[in-house]
Amino acid sequence: MLQSLHVKNLALLEETEVEFRGGLNILTGETGAGKSLLIGSVNLALGGKFEREMLRSGADSALVELVFHSQDAKVLQKLTDMELPVEEDGTIIITRKMQVGKSVCRINGETVTTRQIKELAEVLIDIHGQHEHQSLLHKKNHMEILDSYCGEEFMTPAARVGELYQQCHTLRQTIDEEAMDEEAKAKEQALAEFEYREIEEARLIIGEDEELEQRYRLMSNSRKITEALAESYQYTGSESDAGAGNALSRAVRLLRSITMYDSRLEQLEEQLSEVESLLADYNHDVAEYMSDCEFDEEDFKVVEDRLNLLNHLKGKYGNTLEAVIRYGESRQKLLEKLADYDAYMQKLEKELAVKQGELQQACEALSAIRSRNAGLLSAKLKEALVQLNFLTVEFEIAVRPGQSITAKGYDDVEFLISTNPGEAMKPLSQVASGGELSRIMLAIKTVLAGRDDIDTLIFDEIDAGISGKTAWKVSEQLDMVARNHQVICITHLPQIAAMADVHFVIEKSSTDATTITDIRYMENEESMAELARLLGSDTLTSAALSNAREMKEQARAFKENDM
Repeated sequence: MLQSLHVKNLALLEETEVEFRGGLNILTGETGAGKSLLIGSVNLALGGKFEREMLRSGADSALVELVFHSQDAKVLQKLTDMELPVEEDGTIIITRKMQVGKSVCRINGETVTTRQIKELAEVLIDIHGQHEHQSLLHKKNHMEILDSYCGEEFMTPAARVGELYQQCHTLRQTIDEEAMDEEAKAKEQALAEFEYREIEEARLIIGEDEELEQRYRLMSNSRKITEALAESYQYTGSESDAGAGNALSRAVRLLRSITMYDSRLEQLEEQLSEVESLLADYNHDVAEYMSDCEFDEEDFKVVEDRLNLLNHLKGKYGNTLEAVIRYGESRQKLLEKLADYDAYMQKLEKELAVKQGELQQACEALSAIRSRNAGLLSAKLKEALVQLNFLTVEFEIAVRPGQSITAKGYDDVEFLISTNPGEAMKPLSQVASGGELSRIMLAIKTVLAGRDDIDTLIFDEIDAGISGKTAWKVSEQLDMVARNHQVICITHLPQIAAMADVHFVIEKSSTDATTITDIRYMENEESMAELARLLGSDTLTSAALSNAREMKEQARAFKENDM
């Protein structure tokens, strides 16, 4: 259930908070007061598109916060699956702060994307916008409504159809891409043979390029290295009197000759001996390194040529030797395929035929589920339409084979209706008026609400194009839905407002500097006055109030008698 809505700096809404309740929540107000803006703010919180014009003049950011409460296992599991915090009391707080060019969304304090909010909203709330009933004019939406009614039994077969369709599409694409005539095949084969042979003859070893580059650098700079090391060896060695090695040896001998006079000198002698040993090791390593640097021009040419070959292959087939080897393996597989090309293509065609057969069977199973549920949904919608003052209505959901198979199967689904006795069934787009479409959509929402677990339904002027007795029927239907769901409804009809369990009024006020829209809860007497206004009374007369009370009493009687 949606417990509260908090809006700040959004268009005419400076800052307002609404505490919704269970049952039928009705929102009324003068035309232009901003009734739909309130529902628009809910849409924004749930990931709707934010535009610069929506920001209140003078503000640098807008905020919308929704607080839901749900103990529904499906909702809590969705939060868990999305790795979002789950509160023990079932509280779900959705916040969206919007600025020009960016927005920050949070669920229970965790930063999320608008996509994640939309995903969670699917199990929390169902919003019917002002013009949503027009979507019934498009046949493609009829299948979505039927599939939604089919429920869980539909999900696995539908996923199977989608999976098989994609597999068939991929196989067909592969066959089209692989198809070639003899000339093209010969060219492809010749190129593959050349590339494979070039890579294979190189006998690549992973890591050898790095090793060769190191040797190449050493060889290229060997003269400079050798000269520097020789001079260093001269300064530190023992071959000349000026060498540090000779000087250090003399120092050790001198120190050793006096250690007998003081035991503390032994420690100094040990330290100096260690230095002498380290220097001797250094000189040994330098001599060994210089001997390794000795090579002839032929060795250098071999390293250089090999390195050039490896770099050529990497530049042609991949940035690394691993990539070059993988490319060579792919050429080998291509050659194997081309060597028996006809058998390869026949294998693909056979796989496609098998998958197409499986897809056909999966589509038949899916169509059977749709056909069975189409009959059930048709009967329920007809019953709901009768309750909405379609007294002689006939309604049918036709499920026919379409022209082709898609990821949703091969069915063509269409809603057919007859509103007058003796009239043939015709598509909705050819028969229904705007007011009839509104009632048909309400019937659909009513039936689907009884099928799913969504707690909250919002209707933004579901009453478009209706009045009189039909308006009463719509209000009665909304009350029936509100007995098992929270319903929030914006209306301009007194018949629907009279059925309210909770009544809010949306008002717009202006000063010289600004215009503000606000919303407030109305107690019984205020609600009566608002009903009188909706009945067309410019002034609050006793007669207008009497009519309002009579209407409220009629609504109360329906609630009590239909329990």
